[in-house]
Amino acid sequence: MTKLMNHPVLVFVVTFAGLWLAGRIGEAFRLRRPEMTDDEHNDFGMILTATLTLLGLIIGFTFSMAISRYDQRKNYEEAEANAIGTEYVRADLLPNENAEKARQLLKRYVEQRILFYETRREEELEQVNARTGELQEQLWEAVKTPALQQPSPIQALAVAGMNDVLNSQGYTQAAWWNRIPAAAWGLMWAIAICCNAMLGYFVRPAARHWVRLIVMPLVVAVSFFLISDIDSPRSGVIEVVPQNLQSLAGTMK
Repeated sequence: MTKLMNHPVLVFVVTFAGLWLAGRIGEAFRLRRPEMTDDEHNDFGMILTATLTLLGLIIGFTFSMAISRYDQRKNYEEAEANAIGTEYVRADLLPNENAEKARQLLKRYVEQRILFYETRREEELEQVNARTGELQEQLWEAVKTPALQQPSPIQALAVAGMNDVLNSQGYTQAAWWNRIPAAAWGLMWAIAICCNAMLGYFVRPAARHWVRLIVMPLVVAVSFFLISDIDSPRSGVIEVVPQNLQSLAGTMK
């Protein structure tokens, strides 16, 4: 299920097909039974309404979860750019040789962080993460060596700034791993399938009644597609653009 959530278009197709099939199954059960009386029809309508309301609430709650995670990824991108920009300025507090080395490493580091946001393929992402880890070790060494040789409050300020740079990358990675739980998706699908099966059973034979059995699956499938798209950092249409990091990279040049 986790792999399915990384492909919003596939989520739309699977959801629409599954819900349409559930509606047709409900319709088939209704055709095998005698026509419901008006009282039974009204009682069943109340149950269907309550179930549809529950589905709407769960979709809204899940959509809110996806939006909050998207905002979190955007906020951490801004925080990471601010941390790197601050340390780029604080590099002047280091001895000349170490300061120049730190600035050059930070320029390369920003390029890798931009690639982290723009990369879609897993193979390329692994290479970006590997290069990022190597640069982090070199950056820490660039501020640690002079700080150990000549400890001072000024050197400590540069070390603290580099620590913020490294921590911000960890916060960003955690935010990208923070996705909507598979259990929440399973619950939404289960309720949606029940709703469409009940709808197929409830709808009385009429001209173009099949339209009513398509509208519901289509609307729910679009909702699931939007939630999956927002919750998929690397495979959705809606993505976090590293505009702060790009602006910072332009300033460094």
